[in-house]
Amino acid sequence: MLVLVLNSGSSSLKYSVRRLDSGNPGTGGQEIARGAIERIGEDEVADHTVALELVAEELAGSLGNRQLGAVGHRVVHGGGRFTGPVLIDIEITRALELLNPLAPLHNPPAVLCIRAATRAWPNVPQVAVFDTSFHRTLPEHTWRYALPDGLYRRHGIRRYGFHGISVEYVGRRAAGLLGVPWANFDGVIAHLGNGASATAVRGGRSVDTSMGFTPLEGLMMGTRSGDVDPGVLVFLLRQGYSADELDNLLNRDSGLKAVAGHNDMRAITDAAAAGDEEAELALEMAAHRLARYIGGYHVACGGAKAVVLTGGIGENSAPFRAKVLGKLEPLGIRADPDANEAAGGTEEARSVSAPDSAIPVLVVPTDEQAAIAEATAAVVRAR
Repeated sequence: MLVLVLNSGSSSLKYSVRRLDSGNPGTGGQEIARGAIERIGEDEVADHTVALELVAEELAGSLGNRQLGAVGHRVVHGGGRFTGPVLIDIEITRALELLNPLAPLHNPPAVLCIRAATRAWPNVPQVAVFDTSFHRTLPEHTWRYALPDGLYRRHGIRRYGFHGISVEYVGRRAAGLLGVPWANFDGVIAHLGNGASATAVRGGRSVDTSMGFTPLEGLMMGTRSGDVDPGVLVFLLRQGYSADELDNLLNRDSGLKAVAGHNDMRAITDAAAAGDEEAELALEMAAHRLARYIGGYHVACGGAKAVVLTGGIGENSAPFRAKVLGKLEPLGIRADPDANEAAGGTEEARSVSAPDSAIPVLVVPTDEQAAIAEATAAVVRAR
């Protein structure tokens, strides 16, 4: 089966075509085509509908007579209704559209892609795979906010968690590397990219995670604030800020960008090494918050058997990893400087901790496209 995976970001659309063998599940299949449309919303690519049309044109040339068997869409927020991959129809699309306000940077582009892909390949099954699904196992004492219960019952205000596709994928790889069955794996997994989160996994199940009702809560990110005193928002509302202005402030103009002036981690680490005080402050803030979450989640998962780092920053930024691991020495974690410098730019999972580290630290490259392809194929075959 040929599966097209569509991963829509706020200003990008990545795609991957994979051939999956029903007799060899769990491998993510063989990738036979990939590409990306960048800078959506600028120049000639007005929106994700236009971007999808460009993808369809590229695939018509690269696939030739080969036919797609399914299309899998990464959808960031599944709300309370969607706890696993689902076959898309008109009613499901409308239900997803209602969730747009919960993930304003990601869900609206995904819905546009779903509608456009349904027009481009009307006879091909379309499947939505959710970032929130892995966190369906969160216990109530974790997902409840200390707010009146009516807000949850009327508006679904609770913690959902995100990056679940990536977290489960790298967690299973880490468990295999350690020789531990996934059902027995306890650890802390940090997905570190422009969006960043940490998750406590106990017995192969999510028991706590840093992102909440939306992907805004938790760690300091590229342009998102992460945790902030809610009283600040009340104060700014009283100063005349509108809801849209607050949304832009917290989602697009905060995080590394607010402190260092931009959100390019490589440029920030280079600037910090050259003595830029704002860049160094941004790194220190981000590392401090991540180390604090890892320490807390070491407790939440009952004692981590591993700390796993993934995502663009987690996989590739040796200076940031070193800064974070240095803060975790009270847990008995010790980095191997040579291994840490060597990790990156490879698809291989590897350890970056010293042999005498109390807890192994692994860098495990993620492959959300492979995980989405597998989930999509499973839904279609079950049908």
